[in-house]
Amino acid sequence: MGISPPVRMKVGRRLPAPHSDMTIVALASGRGRAGVAVVRISGPAAGSLLAEVAGAVPAPRVATRAALRDPGDGRVLDDGLVLWFPAPASCTGEDVAELHVHGGMAVVSGVLSALRARRDVRVAEPGEFTRRAFLNGKLDLVQAEAVADLVDAETEAQRRQAVDQLEGRLGAVYDSWRVRLRDALARLEAVIDFPDEELPADLIFFIRRDAGDLLGELVAHLDDGRRGERLRNGLYVVIAGAPNVGKSSLLNALARRDAAIVSERAGTTRDVVEVRLDLGGFPVTVADTAGLRESRDEIEDEGIRRALATAAAADLRIVMVEAAPVVEMEARIESLLDENAMVVVNKIDLHEVAAGIRVRGLRAWPVSVTTGRGLGGFLEALEREVERRVGRGEAPPLTRERHRSAVEETAACLRRFLAGSENGGAADVRVELLAEDLRLGARALGRITGRIDVEELLDVVFRDFCIGK
Repeated sequence: MGISPPVRMKVGRRLPAPHSDMTIVALASGRGRAGVAVVRISGPAAGSLLAEVAGAVPAPRVATRAALRDPGDGRVLDDGLVLWFPAPASCTGEDVAELHVHGGMAVVSGVLSALRARRDVRVAEPGEFTRRAFLNGKLDLVQAEAVADLVDAETEAQRRQAVDQLEGRLGAVYDSWRVRLRDALARLEAVIDFPDEELPADLIFFIRRDAGDLLGELVAHLDDGRRGERLRNGLYVVIAGAPNVGKSSLLNALARRDAAIVSERAGTTRDVVEVRLDLGGFPVTVADTAGLRESRDEIEDEGIRRALATAAAADLRIVMVEAAPVVEMEARIESLLDENAMVVVNKIDLHEVAAGIRVRGLRAWPVSVTTGRGLGGFLEALEREVERRVGRGEAPPLTRERHRSAVEETAACLRRFLAGSENGGAADVRVELLAEDLRLGARALGRITGRIDVEELLDVVFRDFCIGK
């Protein structure tokens, strides 16, 4: 039995790299003054270029000290270390050389100018080293995206998620699903290719069973509360409440600096003030917003409108109210109290509140931002809530909207297949149409890792990379 051509998954390494006959160079370490800078070279001329600059090509994967000279005039550019990684045992799958030089800008500029003087050498485009690694089969697309995530990681949790993805855990899940769909499709196409052969009468039943099991796994993968995407991008937390309730003071306490203006005058905060924080190893953006009240000031009105819009879009809301014998709040503030809200009762240094206080049925944390009383307990609760929403689970999570869209497309294909094949397939549903649903589902999964022709996806995947990666 054969699989029709559209289903034969063509891995990324078959795609030609843009300008693959060119050798690329770039600064692979960060820009600016540093002790050491790393200049990376990849491509067919890497070996000859290294010999021209360093005088010889050293043994593979052995750091060797060398005087680096300009091939044009022979002047010494620097005294550094060189490394040689011949293809295919390199990060890109091509011949790769690295020059470890002193990190002064003049040194780096001189070395790069000397290297790109040759006509077959050019400066690398953003993400091009990783792109060539994908094209040469060193990484799949999910791993390539993990390289960018690892470079951008700000917290320990983001680093762990990126490393898991780089090690291939997430890509392995998608590829295993694609293989299962491919195998189911191969069995179904046996009906198409060999209609006169005696095939098991319950063939459709077993294919439906496998498709149903796979659909359940896809749905569970999608129903993760966007945990992986929130961890990658950071959880968005908004502080909302009436004027002068202590929102800006709480933001400053969380940030441990004066990020927002604090004043006794009501309506000081007119715009959204955001601070990026690391809470318990998880990335969080905390936003202070304008106090919610009736106002006749058009500027304050705009601030209130933005505050409400920001609170509505937040992953988590900290709703602040003022301590009092009876906690009162405006209707717009009360509307923010739901499962995505944490209530903080501030100013307990002025008015005591009962232990275990609840506001509109939600647990509340009594604090005094001024004295610091109760802040430690609230911060611990906030960290636990953040971890609950973006913490690691047993299975690798979705990390990008691109992945989510492809998995949703696959789930839709499986639902169509199951509906069309019910009771062995309706009389007006041809087996070819059922096979097409499985084929489209397999292709959608293949686009995630790059196990099909994905030329149109490459610019999207690599456009946000830094040069040198």
